[in-house]
Amino acid sequence: MTSSPNNLSSSGQCTLVGAGPGDPELLTLKALKAIQAATVLLVDDLVSDEIVAYARPGARIVHVGKRGGCKSTPQEFIEKLMIMAVREGENVVRLKGGDPFIFGRGGEEVEHLQAAGIAVTVVNGITAGLAAVSSLGVPLTHRRHAHGVVFVTGHAKPGDEGTDWRALADTACKAKLTLVIYMGVSGAGRIQNELLTGLPATTPVAVIQNASLPTQRHITTTLGQLATALGESGLASPSVIVVGDVISGVAAAAELPAQFRAA
Repeated sequence: MTSSPNNLSSSGQCTLVGAGPGDPELLTLKALKAIQAATVLLVDDLVSDEIVAYARPGARIVHVGKRGGCKSTPQEFIEKLMIMAVREGENVVRLKGGDPFIFGRGGEEVEHLQAAGIAVTVVNGITAGLAAVSSLGVPLTHRRHAHGVVFVTGHAKPGDEGTDWRALADTACKAKLTLVIYMGVSGAGRIQNELLTGLPATTPVAVIQNASLPTQRHITTTLGQLATALGESGLASPSVIVVGDVISGVAAAAELPAQFRAA
């Protein structure tokens, strides 16, 4: 009897692992154990070499970089690789920067694997938006300044209208929300103009590149000056744009004694 694709079993296994923002010390213990146990690792472009170095000797490491503006491995090909390796009995780890379920296309991969009859385990990682503001010594939420936080992408899927920035600005203003924008550098001018329909031009903004890494750089500015400041700074992807009153605390955090600053 022939099994349908949805009922296929395999001797291998698959885990989606969040590698965090880059600093290997921000890996969770569970992520580290999964990396060390893997026989095949499919590694995203934003995962640092120091983290990949935790792989066991003899593990097959396949780099499947996906970065905006650069040549990327097709998502469909990555999913086929995962399925093939699991069916060959491999312990597969799909290693992603940040968290697999926050703009990491982890949801799509889980759907494809489950449709092929493959169970998937997910290990969360620290997302870049959180690491970025923590590195500046400020929070994403604050009882006086921010009652919530919105993680949003600045990069729309082809054919998709993307985020309604005007509506989001209005909501952020009324509800006192921090906006954490991923993949927004290339569209910063458009995002700025749309957000200014509902947020004051004086709203504090930070842009953080390479969060948690030795190469991290950042600027602080205002929403009204975002595009100009970003252009003058030379910051590029991967960067996170954080919009909201919590950023007004960056200067104060810089004045704290070293032992009280974010690592």
